[in-house]
Amino acid sequence: MRALIKRVLWTGFVLATLLVAGMVWWVNSPMRLPAGVQSVDLSIEPGARPAAIAQAVANAGVQVHPQLLMWWFRLSGQARHLRAGGYEIMAGATPASVTRMLARGEESLRTLSLIEGWNWSQVRQALSRASDLKHDSQDLSNEALMQALGRPGVHPEGQFYPDTYSYAKGSSELALLRRAMHAMDTHLAAAWAERNPQVAVQTPAQALVLASIIEKETGRAQDRSMISSVFNNRLRIGMRLQTDPTVIYGLGPAFDGNLRKANLLNDTPYNTYTRAGLPPTPIAMPGKAALWAAVQPAQSKALYFVARGDGTSAFSESLDAHNRAVAQYQLRKQPAAK
Repeated sequence: MRALIKRVLWTGFVLATLLVAGMVWWVNSPMRLPAGVQSVDLSIEPGARPAAIAQAVANAGVQVHPQLLMWWFRLSGQARHLRAGGYEIMAGATPASVTRMLARGEESLRTLSLIEGWNWSQVRQALSRASDLKHDSQDLSNEALMQALGRPGVHPEGQFYPDTYSYAKGSSELALLRRAMHAMDTHLAAAWAERNPQVAVQTPAQALVLASIIEKETGRAQDRSMISSVFNNRLRIGMRLQTDPTVIYGLGPAFDGNLRKANLLNDTPYNTYTRAGLPPTPIAMPGKAALWAAVQPAQSKALYFVARGDGTSAFSESLDAHNRAVAQYQLRKQPAAK
């Protein structure tokens, strides 16, 4: 009898060892994908149970028995930790590696870059071209879009912070824009809190408009604070800004790349040659440096600047000095010797 019991126990031990060894081999063996495919996309919905997740893996094209995979989720202790999201299962993935990926929430991320100085039209074009993004804002008007973002009545221009944003496959455009909007709120608030008390702009919204103009006017970073000084000085004394980028923005698609004198004389809400003060909205997305320059201008009496042609600007305190700079750098005439 003892011999029989020993034989049964030994047989059970051998079988258990083989079962464990087989499980170890299986969970660490690469799962096959469809022929010629290097990766498959996997989407896990919020609240999905382990059995549904295992089935989703199989439905994605991974050649694995979903019941076995579900049991591995449970045996590994990770069944309650599997996270919703968009994932990419690469060739060579094993049940163990897929389980770790799902438990850690290692989603397959894409990126979208919003560039400093872009206008809203360019932002919308970039969104429409973004791969694997849910295009749930494309059919919305500007008004409806800002309503959906919780900013009814606000024009979208300049409201989104230029940066590179990561997102999971299938993410919402509106969700990405909401992140960019809150990022702009944060950076604008930080700059406004450190503003020079003497700045001419009186609200964060005005600072955002001025920053967008500085962004478009700046050829080199070191000129930002001086360009801000010129605009702040002009605003302080009621002098028109007379800045070309606002006129160009007001022309919209009608601008053909050549700014003419007739354009400067044609009155629009954005023509700072015909209207005093700031335009009604930003004209582009300003970056962090432009935001800070708008509220921390250089201390100067400059009222004019002109491009030198090398990316920098020459600044002047008087119209006579400015005209000489224009003759030197724009008309390519050297000033007469005194």
